[in-house]
Amino acid sequence: MSRKVALVTDSAAALLPDVAAEHGIVVVALQVVIGATSYDEGTDGGATPELVATALKAWTPVSTSRPNPDEFLAAYEREAAAGATEIVSVHLSAELSGTFESAQLAARQASVPVTVVDSRQVGMGLGFAVLSAAEQVASGASAEQVAEAARARAAATTSLFYVDTLEYLRRGGRIGAAAALLGSALAVKPILKVDGGKVGPFERVRTSAKALSRLEELAVEAARDVQVDIAVAHLASPERAAHLAAKLTERVAAGLSGRVVLVGEIGAALGAHVGPGMVGVSVAPR
Repeated sequence: MSRKVALVTDSAAALLPDVAAEHGIVVVALQVVIGATSYDEGTDGGATPELVATALKAWTPVSTSRPNPDEFLAAYEREAAAGATEIVSVHLSAELSGTFESAQLAARQASVPVTVVDSRQVGMGLGFAVLSAAEQVASGASAEQVAEAARARAAATTSLFYVDTLEYLRRGGRIGAAAALLGSALAVKPILKVDGGKVGPFERVRTSAKALSRLEELAVEAARDVQVDIAVAHLASPERAAHLAAKLTERVAAGLSGRVVLVGEIGAALGAHVGPGMVGVSVAPR
């Protein structure tokens, strides 16, 4: 009899609740602190992208925190009690959050073996990796095979994004090498890339229109001539996101083979660091 593998991730994966439920994926929420109030991300009554965007525009302090290890341990034990004999836990880049470390700490106390994977990705770059892992779970693969599927998909994925300002990333300490752009932030519109698990500068463009056009070109280049999944994310910028998705649907039609370009607001926790106006794209070869 094949081992039963459970799959856990965090809310930074940007998976819709019905998608997570359909694939049996357990999602542990990151926390978003707005003013003096702490919210879970992606839960009923929790932090929403709209709530975060409104707070940022009003200069209300917004911060984020990783899930407590106890929350991961509780999730692992629920899955073990339900019959899982092994667990694979796939998470937001350890370079950007302590979420991976929390999962590791919980894994050491779990009653069944837990393989914790650092995706070195964010948003749907992580989400696509988790969905690939879920396909392996459904096929009866081992925990090792499930974890490797997540790692491989994440490593092959290109995640790029445009922000109106680097101020929010600067505040959260999430820009690393991109700090070099701060001196000219008002004169340029930066395109950033997730590289090696970190967010860093990729190109500088003079206007937002040129930056979004360049983002389109870079996504098309990343898609190459292979089958891909594509997701466009935004914060308080639905028109920009819809336009980019429509252009990519047209230009990468062969690689999509009828699959839709996913479009949605970025999660509240990630949104707190990129700010309103952000548009990002993840291109994940299948």
